[in-house]
Amino acid sequence: MMQAVKSWVDVTPDSDFPIENLPYGVFTSSQGAHIGVAIGDSILDLHACAQAGLFDGIIERAVLQAPRLNLLLASGRDAWSAVRERIRAILQEGTPLVRDTNRDALLSPRVQASMLMPFEVGDYVDFYSSIEHATNLGKIFRPDTEPLLPNWRWIPIGYHGRSSTIVVDGTPITRPCGQRKAPNEATPAFGASRMLDIELEVGFVTGPGNRMGTPIPIESARDHIFGLLLVNDWSARDIQAWEYQPLGPFLGKSFATSISPWLVTLDALEPYRVPGPPQDPQPLPYLRTSEPWNYDVQLFVELQTQNMRRQGVPPHVISRTNFKYMYWNMAQQLAHATVNGTAVRPGDLYASGTISGPAPDSYGSLIELTWRGTKPLRLPSGEERAFLEDGDCVTLRGVCESPGKPRIGFGSVSGEIVAASIFG
Repeated sequence: MMQAVKSWVDVTPDSDFPIENLPYGVFTSSQGAHIGVAIGDSILDLHACAQAGLFDGIIERAVLQAPRLNLLLASGRDAWSAVRERIRAILQEGTPLVRDTNRDALLSPRVQASMLMPFEVGDYVDFYSSIEHATNLGKIFRPDTEPLLPNWRWIPIGYHGRSSTIVVDGTPITRPCGQRKAPNEATPAFGASRMLDIELEVGFVTGPGNRMGTPIPIESARDHIFGLLLVNDWSARDIQAWEYQPLGPFLGKSFATSISPWLVTLDALEPYRVPGPPQDPQPLPYLRTSEPWNYDVQLFVELQTQNMRRQGVPPHVISRTNFKYMYWNMAQQLAHATVNGTAVRPGDLYASGTISGPAPDSYGSLIELTWRGTKPLRLPSGEERAFLEDGDCVTLRGVCESPGKPRIGFGSVSGEIVAASIFG
């Protein structure tokens, strides 16, 4: 059993945010956007802490008084570790650091905080790294052939998304419009998507980056990965199905991607590092790593329809899965993404791709859970869902929890579907 570290801030045993976690976010204070750290039901205002001189000698005040996390991301691993240790020291019960400081002035209630985008997103890459998810889609779309394409076990497949439509938790999602064409139709039609879906993912955010032309070797991944957050990469399956040949995802993916507001550091997740599944064939040398790079993060998808809200029916869990199932891990993803010499910048976002487990109730998308709509989900309200309807609200949650280890939570990310702005 680990020796618990106590904080002078009250933290309940079931909190996502004990002193062992300390995830970073950006919230609206009375003085503007401030960087903060979640602790229990409160936010430690790092802007106010820096102003009080609590980080002098650790990091420049301007880094923690910026309106986004990008300057901290650019500071590198040594700075990240030093800042985290000082935050723990500030919050630890009996600390002398805040003896002469108004401690209440350093805290804001989380329930009253408006959370903002925690960092300015540079580039966005979405991977396709769950073997269960890739196999399921292969069975759905290519039922008479091998589900996995020949290259899947050799390289972490991915595509470049659109950073301008990455939004924070709570942002409404407008149903996208585009071209659709059913197999039995002679020509495509234009209109609102009828097959709007979710993708349960975990993303990592990069730090200092590299020079163009200089790949990031897999053994240096920890120097470049700051932390993780939850990602819902909303997908219009009908638009995607018509457009993706031959160049892959485009309008069916670029209309919205939601992220959780709290960025959980690799240091906080260290107790939950686990080996990944066996990789066969053995990856090429630049993708091989001798250390475990998967994480035991329990993940949940909740769905609440507009009718459920009216009836007072709580959100219904439609999927339970785990990040540890990923075939290609984030170190391999980063090494592959940069092996051609592309430049990585502070605040780039790399999403895992849909995370699906081995059981039908552990699939991370509706297209899998309903097998492309042929097996609709039955909800507690009596409604059925094959894909999302207007007024539906989807919430993703993530938590690390195991006996003898601190509970490390990610919080949640939600989005409610609103009608298309042009076509109904």
